[in-house]
Amino acid sequence: MFLLIGVAAGALTGVPIGPANVAVIDAAYRHTLRRALAVASGAAIADGLCALGSVLGVKRLLEAYPSVPPILFAFSGVVLLVYGFLTARSQPVQPAAQPEVRPSNTGMLRKQLRRELWSGFAVGVALILFNPAAIVTWVVLMSSPMISTTTVGEGVACALGVMLGSLGWFSLVAYLTQRGKSVLGDKAQWIPRVVGMALMVYAVYLLVKAVRYVAA
Repeated sequence: MFLLIGVAAGALTGVPIGPANVAVIDAAYRHTLRRALAVASGAAIADGLCALGSVLGVKRLLEAYPSVPPILFAFSGVVLLVYGFLTARSQPVQPAAQPEVRPSNTGMLRKQLRRELWSGFAVGVALILFNPAAIVTWVVLMSSPMISTTTVGEGVACALGVMLGSLGWFSLVAYLTQRGKSVLGDKAQWIPRVVGMALMVYAVYLLVKAVRYVAA
């Protein structure tokens, strides 16, 4: 039961444009689908860790220091505003030509592949764990009446579901972006611009939310 609730929560919370969505889209558009899936995996695992952290006591920490949430929202808003601006103004990058596969350079290609995957994975993890607003959001969601777990086991099951739901959503975003790039060709350069603008709107929302916290 809580596993399925977590899957739904993980998928639905990924729908609004956030830094992880932007990174997945950017990786699929400017790099490769496998790098985008690596970013998706990192972001999904980080989402699950945030959900698990809220079960294990992060909520009590935030309740003990009520001034922390508005600071975190404001910090995230500023960072994402800058990130969205840079994304909207970014120019399309032509992918590098793949070298011919030969027995002599197979090891080098594998090393490049591992580096690409680990780099994408690290980006996905960092964009969630270093985004304070994401942590606060999961604390609020995990304690909401719809999810509210009563045991650690239920919380762990829900966090695992969050991870699976997030992975499913981000992987879908990666696939659709890759397909869009293939269909639109050079016209796909508007994708990061639109996504960057949407991210700036989300950043403004976080800043407004921080102000409302202070006003309340």
